[in-house]
Amino acid sequence: MDVPDVPDVPDMPQQWSAKRAWGVRAAWLLLALVAALYCGWRFAQSSPLQTNLLALLPATEADPVAERAVDTLASALGDRTVLLVTSNDDTHAKAAARQLGASLQKSGAFGSVTAELPPFDLAQIAALYMPYRFGLLAPADRAALAGGASGASLHDMLMQRIYSPLRGGLTTPLADDPFGWLERWLAGLPLATSNLEVEDNLLVAHRGAATSVLIVATLPGSAYETKTQHAVLAALAQGESALRDAFPDVSVARTGAVFYAESARSASEREVHLIGIASLCGIALLMMWVFRSPRLLLLGFVSTALGIVCALAATLLVFGKLHLLTLVFGASLIGEAVDYSIQYFVVYLGAQRDWDAWRGARTVRPALAVALTTSLLGYAILMWVPFPALKQIACFAMVGITTAFASVMWLLPALLTRAPKRSQRRLFARAARVLTLRHRAIGGRRAWWVAALLLIAALPGWLRLTSDDDIHLLIQRDASLVAQEDTVRKAVGVDNSAQFFVVRGATPEAVLQRAEALGAKLDALNGTANGVGGYQSVAQFVPSAKQQGDDRALLARQVFADSAALRASLLQAGFKDEVADAWLAAYAKPHPPLSIDRWLAAPWSQPYRHLWLGEVDPATQAYAAVVIPQGVTPRNEPALIALAHGVPGVVFVDKAASVSKLFGAYRVDSGWWLGGALALVLALLMVRYGARGGIFVTLPVLLAVGVTLAVFGYARVPLNLFNWLALMLVLGVGANYAVFLREGCLRADADLGAVWTGVLLSAATTLLSFGMLGMSAMPALKSFGATLALGIAIAVLLAPIGMPSESRRAA
Repeated sequence: MDVPDVPDVPDMPQQWSAKRAWGVRAAWLLLALVAALYCGWRFAQSSPLQTNLLALLPATEADPVAERAVDTLASALGDRTVLLVTSNDDTHAKAAARQLGASLQKSGAFGSVTAELPPFDLAQIAALYMPYRFGLLAPADRAALAGGASGASLHDMLMQRIYSPLRGGLTTPLADDPFGWLERWLAGLPLATSNLEVEDNLLVAHRGAATSVLIVATLPGSAYETKTQHAVLAALAQGESALRDAFPDVSVARTGAVFYAESARSASEREVHLIGIASLCGIALLMMWVFRSPRLLLLGFVSTALGIVCALAATLLVFGKLHLLTLVFGASLIGEAVDYSIQYFVVYLGAQRDWDAWRGARTVRPALAVALTTSLLGYAILMWVPFPALKQIACFAMVGITTAFASVMWLLPALLTRAPKRSQRRLFARAARVLTLRHRAIGGRRAWWVAALLLIAALPGWLRLTSDDDIHLLIQRDASLVAQEDTVRKAVGVDNSAQFFVVRGATPEAVLQRAEALGAKLDALNGTANGVGGYQSVAQFVPSAKQQGDDRALLARQVFADSAALRASLLQAGFKDEVADAWLAAYAKPHPPLSIDRWLAAPWSQPYRHLWLGEVDPATQAYAAVVIPQGVTPRNEPALIALAHGVPGVVFVDKAASVSKLFGAYRVDSGWWLGGALALVLALLMVRYGARGGIFVTLPVLLAVGVTLAVFGYARVPLNLFNWLALMLVLGVGANYAVFLREGCLRADADLGAVWTGVLLSAATTLLSFGMLGMSAMPALKSFGATLALGIAIAVLLAPIGMPSESRRAA
């Protein structure tokens, strides 16, 4: 039985008419121009390259609000660039920071640059809270008042406030806060969670003899835009060069998404050039050695180039952006896309002077159709995986190889109309002898013994297989940038924590109440081995209306119940009548509680606004906020997760752990997908070649998958999702070689030496491109490429198993 074929094209005369040939050429030229112009237009605008590593990752959180929180925090931090100017000379460090800040500001590459702090009166913070002071009590004051405040204790509190030594930080006027309740509440605000101090209007950190000055800059656009990256790096290079001349003892450390994005983009571009050029040169040399024809080489690359440019255009059209992972993988697609033209050229050279271009296309069509189907099956499985970059890779590859196949069927016959001038008879004859010997060694009944021996040898390797799904192993960051980031973090004293809580509720008030309940549990946890030290929560800046009401009610019971006695205490302490009366009147005056909107409107709240997500779902009027703990470790993380489960509407988010968990789940599932794909390929090949033939054609790629897994086991290389997904493509691509040999045996006029030469050349080009992919600095692509190269190498070595015995071949 035949597998479903591409649509037949009406039979044509032996010699293509010039008119029809030029029509086909013009149609393909038009397609190439449209695809190329579209790609050029997209790249001429803002760069479509996606350098954001988070874009590689799927939505892992079951709660969409939690996923939005991840994006919000990433955006809030993504447009910030932090520089640390350090010297053992305090004066030099500060002068250098001022100079660098001025240089960066003058460059125009940044939206804003803050080296010297603008004048800011801390009294602005106290001024925001002053009207609401009777609803704001620190936990210690709340506990003291709840325990029963007597006149004597209130008098002692008042005396301590009046005669206490000079206080630092946020202070309040004695007349407006005679008992110091607001001042002590302000002291609990998480305004400073770092080692930085303000000196000479600069943010300074001292570590031993070193003085470090912080410069914070914001970007005018996205950190992932190429234009922004170039401008930032140029401005920094110029500023640091001038700094080295003026202050040789000063060092500058930098961190920010823009640097990681630029590093990833530059690395991927280098790899695209390396893989693309090396693959191109290697494939060109191989094809020239085998075919000895610059014309065939050129036509092979025309077919491949059409596949790649159409794949690029389709991917940009469907996804809008092109991930770096897709770009690097696309460079390695050259080796696979050229396979189809290689098979056509083998038939062309074998035909000698009896050449009909259309008949040649019909000759290779069954083999290429089966090969295309198996390859598309392997890539289609990638479309089911919820990783955006893998979906892009699948789209790119499927369009690329389909276009390459179509060009072999309908373009090359219009270009290769003349018979070949020479043939590689001697090379083909040697290849035929090698194939015959190889088939006699591993084909026929011996195939079962070969399979048994390989499985026995592979079994210990399978038993040694391990896995590692840690996402950090799959995303390589520039070591120099990581070291500089660590330097900045140690100087500033900010914990490198990417875990946080998301608190949601039907109203802002519900969110604040739940955030307060969560904060109480975190405070209680700090007394145990699982404590986090501190945290930032919007409820610390804006208590819930209920908490403010409770605090006011507590003051009403314990302090203001006897206003005459309270007034007398104030007068006795030395307060003037008008001051005491004004304070009592302020309490008596009705005042709404402090609201989120009022706090957000204050300019100084800007660095903390990411703690409030606001309305996240207008349809259900759902609101949310984040609570960011410090000092999250593998030891205390289980306690934090359990704590989140104990508060309604609270989830603990750890993006890296969630992705790693998803990696593990899909790694396990991919084993079942691979088994299902093998069954589908077997069924397809059995339809084409019969039960026995289908089994023998499938056996080489099945053994290739098994032996590849065993090699990883023996080498103690842990498997991840990308290894298993690569095995899907080993199945899709590796099955082609046995198919090509089987189809050659079914053709009466086929030169098996030429067919085997084509198979080896196809495998060599694919191995060359995917082997280069295995040398990628991106761990995900490295796993992908290494697995593909190993599996394909084994599949082609075992491909003769799929050939029928000599007695069963076409006469």
